[in-house]
Amino acid sequence: MSIDLKGRLALVTGASRGIGYFTALELAKAGAHVVACARTVGGLEELDDAIKAVGGSATLVPFDLADMAAIDKLGGSIFERWGKLDILVANAGVLGTISPIGHVEAKVFEKVMTINVTATWRLIRSVEPLLMKSDAGRAVILSSSAAHKCKPFWGPYSASKAAVEALARTWAGETQRTALRITSFDPGATRTAMRAQAIPGEDPSTVQHPSEVAKAILSLVSPDFTETGKLFEMRKGRLLDYRLPD
Repeated sequence: MSIDLKGRLALVTGASRGIGYFTALELAKAGAHVVACARTVGGLEELDDAIKAVGGSATLVPFDLADMAAIDKLGGSIFERWGKLDILVANAGVLGTISPIGHVEAKVFEKVMTINVTATWRLIRSVEPLLMKSDAGRAVILSSSAAHKCKPFWGPYSASKAAVEALARTWAGETQRTALRITSFDPGATRTAMRAQAIPGEDPSTVQHPSEVAKAILSLVSPDFTETGKLFEMRKGRLLDYRLPD
């Protein structure tokens, strides 16, 4: 079944490549106007060309998510131009380094937490009032299996994604009686630059393409989607409930 997002406004971070790029493209194909955010201007311009080629429309917002003031201004700018926001896909993130916790440089740890956690919280704070003005606000927060596996040497990234899931679950609980629906999303192994950085010897053709992930995200931002506070695991292709440790 095709998803109709005509007349809806979607904000996607990390939209210049990978999962963010293809999610923005899928949203545009479905009829949404996409506010595409990323640091890389060239990547955003390529996205804009691709969106125009499928008859869609986008607004490009190049900025670094480490710029907290810019995140704050983003919500105000969206309100002034459109008055609401229907869809948020908080996709942008960084890996940091794969190394023992005690060997991680302070500046590396701080960057991972700034981009993956603090910027996500700041983004939620900036756009929540806009999502509340939508008749069916939807938010997808990108997570990772690293949040639960906590494998050796993945400390900063695992901690950041566990924190992001905690933010999303808390937010979902706070907004449960509203029209806003919030989902954490674990894409699994995906052919992205981050994956290549983490596992440089892997044959990229052996893992899924980000366009497959984008299609799954699309189903979670439809006005017909009504679940909230759950985790969608791409590998299993379904929503999972959270529970306390045994």
